[in-house]
Formats: sequence, C-alpha cells, structure tokens
Amino acid sequence: MGFTPLEHVSRVFKLLGAAALMGMMLLTVADVVGRFFKAPIFGSVEVVGFLAAILVAAALPYTYRADGHVGVEILVRLLPKQKQLWITILTRTLSLILFSLITWQMFLYAKDIHETGEVSMNLEFPVYYIVYLLSAGLTVFTVTIFMAVVNDIKQLRGLKTK
Repeated sequence: MGFTPLEHVSRVFKLLGAAALMGMMLLTVADVVGRFFKAPIFGSVEVVGFLAAILVAAALPYTYRADGHVGVEILVRLLPKQKQLWITILTRTLSLILFSLITWQMFLYAKDIHETGEVSMNLEFPVYYIVYLLSAGLTVFTVTIFMAVVNDIKQLRGLKTK
C-alpha cells in the first residue's frame, strides 16, 4: 500500500527534523571542543537556534500522526466511544482553528521580514528563510489536523450506522 502525499511530506519533514537535531548536536559538540582550545565557532548559538526552530516545525506533523503528544484522557476514557469521539472532534477542531491562524500569521510575518530584509544578528543570515520553512511545517501540521478531524467524523458516522 502506497503512502498518501500527506504521509510522504510528513516523513520528509521528519527526516528534516532529524537532520536538524543531528546538526545541533554536532555543532554544539564542535563548539564546546573549540571553546576548550580557545577557538569557538562564530555564530554557533544562532545556527543552533535556527536548527531548533526547524526541528520543532518539522517534527509537529509526524508527532501528531503518531499520537506522540501529551494528552490527559483519564476521565474521557470512562465515557462511551461516541462521546469520546465528539470530544476528540471538538478538541481537534479547536486545534485546527488555532494552528490555521498561527500558520497564516507566520506566513504574513515571513513576508514582512522578507520585505524589510531582516537578518540575524551575528551571521547576517536572512531570517525569512527559516520563518518560511516554519510556515511550511505548520501548514503540513494544520493539514494533518484537518485530516484527523475528517477521519474522526467518518469514524463517528460509522458508529451511528451500527
């Protein structure tokens, strides 16, 4: 069975996040060793910050699909399956609204800093590249939430027909 385009993009972002984590780790180790020999890596703190932002945005879609987020379900598990689904649909819809707004604002922010030519403090790297990448990760995350809501509604309809 093949992957859906959303699953494929989610896996690509997962790999991007893993590469960002690896880069953070290697750069931090190299910087610490360099500091020991009085030769730190210039701009390493900025680059690690960029990589951390990329890691978070890239990991969100896959983590959501894998149900790797923290959830408090102690009372919800005691309810009938249909009521559990209604609560899940409600919380996911609220998440969808929130992250749709965040994604939209992130794209607007990226556009603004692109137009103003904002760069990072030390390396003078154009920050809008990172913000556009974050926006892309949030877009995939938002679509992932939307698909989860659609699947939950299908599941709820399946319960009602029984």
